[in-house]
Amino acid sequence: MVLESLWTVKELFVYPNEYIYWAIQIVMYPFMTGLVAGAFVLSSLYHLFDIKPLKEIARFALVFSFALLMVAPLPLLLHITQPERSFYVGLTPHFTSAIAAFGVVLFVYGSVVAAELWFLFRKHLVEVSLELKGKTNKSLAEKIKYMVHVILTLGAMDVSDASLKLDAKAIKVLAGVGVPIACFLHGYAGFIFGSVKANALWMTPLMPVIFIMSAIVSGVALCMLIYIIIMEMKKFVASRKNDTAAPSTLKEIKSKEISTVQTSVKYLIFFMIFSISLELLDLVFRGYTAVKSWDILRNVIYGTDFINIFLLQYLLGNLVPFILLLLPGLKIRRLIPALLLVLFGVFMMRWNVVIGGQSFSLTFSGYMDYQLPIIPHSLETFKEGLGGALLIAVLPFIFFWLLNKIFPVLQTKGPD
Repeated sequence: MVLESLWTVKELFVYPNEYIYWAIQIVMYPFMTGLVAGAFVLSSLYHLFDIKPLKEIARFALVFSFALLMVAPLPLLLHITQPERSFYVGLTPHFTSAIAAFGVVLFVYGSVVAAELWFLFRKHLVEVSLELKGKTNKSLAEKIKYMVHVILTLGAMDVSDASLKLDAKAIKVLAGVGVPIACFLHGYAGFIFGSVKANALWMTPLMPVIFIMSAIVSGVALCMLIYIIIMEMKKFVASRKNDTAAPSTLKEIKSKEISTVQTSVKYLIFFMIFSISLELLDLVFRGYTAVKSWDILRNVIYGTDFINIFLLQYLLGNLVPFILLLLPGLKIRRLIPALLLVLFGVFMMRWNVVIGGQSFSLTFSGYMDYQLPIIPHSLETFKEGLGGALLIAVLPFIFFWLLNKIFPVLQTKGPD
């Protein structure tokens, strides 16, 4: 029995060996790598261009990007049948293979983000180490915390002004180097699809650029959403305090949140304009050129996938949040659903590319549909079903919670 037959539904004339081979995990893979790139770009806006209102969210976005990076390769590992062989990508690099090159790029990008994190929080690591070193009768948790922070300082205990200025310069250099690497990290996912000559929907040179722009949109939107949730929780805690400093603390939190959100929204709208324009340009170009495969593509785009593409992706995921963001007097209550719809629109773009690109048969006379397994009855239906997708979606937040124990974002001041 072919595993793909568990979730593939065929219509009309389809070859016997044609199935939806790339399922939900291949949808989650470009979606997660896009979040990584977008979060890093948002962080670099402050470190490269010194946009002051983005200072707090920049530190948060950098840590969150690293948490997302730890999960980004997991969808591929869940999808392939022999994940234990994945380490060969690092041992035997093969640059003529896009997947093998991804392993190298992923390692380089991870090293850049880790180095930037270290320079950004080195002062904090040293201060915590010295504080715990001078404390007597440390508990077991404090001993472990002390050991972890001492190891992470790498012996660099100098926190003088001159040393911190060097850290700031290193951060700026790493941010500048990291942006093109982050874009390449996700752009190569579009390159893989765009270079498949046998698939009419994927074969376009615009695919890598479309993936990069939509990736930045999704990463900025997710960072803004989580930042707002954290700040709202801090406001709630501050409002429940009965001390005299509570009103001033609450006012300060509100001021920081409003300033950061207003600036971030401007950049989000800017990136959305480019992303939407590129997608529409690609659609118009296909219709204008009307190549041999346009007949089947037209049936897929305007027929079988009309709801997914035009109603869910373009209308609900692009146009509606774009209008909500442009309306004057932007409030948090309106911003949260707008950001959720932006993320939904980018996810539907990935879905329509991956699943929609496999929906038409090579006979050009048949179609296939992907039925997402909701209730798993085997390991495969769990990995390529709702359970596997939710696992990938939840893991970054768990890793971020753990990283926040070492790199407390939105609390500790790092180098400017």
